[in-house]
Amino acid sequence: MNRGFYTIMAAQFFSSLADNALLFVAIDLLINMQSPGWITPLLKLSFTLFYVLLAAFVGAFADSMPKGKVMFISNLIKVGGCLLIFAHVHPLLAYAIVGFGAAVYSPAKYGILTELLPPEKLVAANGWVEGLTVLSIIFGTVMGGALVGDRLSSVLLGFDMPLIDTGIETPTQAALCVVVGIYMLAALFNTRIPDTGCVYGHQERNPIKLIADFSNCFSMLWKDKLGQISLGVTTLFWGAAQTLQFIVLEWANRKLHLTYEQSTSLVGVVAIGVAVGAIISARSITLRKSLTVIPVGIAMGVIVMLMTLVNSVTLAYPLLILVGLLGGFFLVPMNALLQHRGHVLMSAGHSIAVQNFNENLSILTMLAVYSLMLRMHLNLDIIILLFGLFLAGTMLYILRRHKQNQREFDSVALIGEAKH
Repeated sequence: MNRGFYTIMAAQFFSSLADNALLFVAIDLLINMQSPGWITPLLKLSFTLFYVLLAAFVGAFADSMPKGKVMFISNLIKVGGCLLIFAHVHPLLAYAIVGFGAAVYSPAKYGILTELLPPEKLVAANGWVEGLTVLSIIFGTVMGGALVGDRLSSVLLGFDMPLIDTGIETPTQAALCVVVGIYMLAALFNTRIPDTGCVYGHQERNPIKLIADFSNCFSMLWKDKLGQISLGVTTLFWGAAQTLQFIVLEWANRKLHLTYEQSTSLVGVVAIGVAVGAIISARSITLRKSLTVIPVGIAMGVIVMLMTLVNSVTLAYPLLILVGLLGGFFLVPMNALLQHRGHVLMSAGHSIAVQNFNENLSILTMLAVYSLMLRMHLNLDIIILLFGLFLAGTMLYILRRHKQNQREFDSVALIGEAKH
């Protein structure tokens, strides 16, 4: 079982590493195409779109066969998205296909944890997942910036295959070859993931019935006193985290006057903080104490607003590490609690699909609003202040809602109950 868990972690790391490297390669491609600045956030929006559109269907698909096989198929879809860029398809469309693969991948990668591990191990397991995911964001961000940078791209283009004309002539094409190679490595690990032996009943194939089933699961999680709190926190976090990536890129360019390659490194600094926060949380917070971390989210929103006062790289690094650390600290317990409640109330694949729908709808909405703000030429400091206020205010509302639930009955006592 331990070997199976670490195989899953390796597959997740390399697949996520390629996703993040590809994002920054695609951003550079948009810059070279001289696309307007407000187009850039739409790249992530196109990636996220299928998480929302396919939410009613991917859960049933993930539960219809062994999770390792689902992850293998989805990695091949991601490779197909990369190859579309080679064919000169617009980056927004090509990255959307990669997002299609990621949407299929997600219920399997999280759902298999609830099949493989007991509830008391889920916080620690999520610490591993989020820690490795964040490491992949760090390395993927830096790698994506470096792959299209002058130094590494010239080295890659300098490779020659004897007697073979590869047709690789641009830094973007060379970078894409590396990304495809990483996806194939992840697919190789997918083939080594063990079958947990967890078999669900016949999975519905009728689209109308699948949507009705998804709506039932959606309603069930939001009505559950623990599910609604954990789902609210994770939904807010992922929308904020993805938007913050683009805000930091723009902030580093405008206020700190950094190059694109240097700006991607600064985005990686936030991820370092998230990794540290995830590790600390996994070691110190039990599933039963998971709800005590909500105030940390309020503090994160307040500290984000301090970005408007920072004009030097020296101060930017510790501030962004702190923002990331707070985010990682409150995300891991909330994620574990949400997975536990989903597993108790319904199947693993279905609960993760509901989670993905909410979280990615949040990403779509917040990125669309951010893109619109840029389109309106709103001052970046005002955007950051509005972002921080929204984050802190929403977390405060969630905290009050939890306290109100507790006054009605002790919902925390439900943690650890057996599957219904």
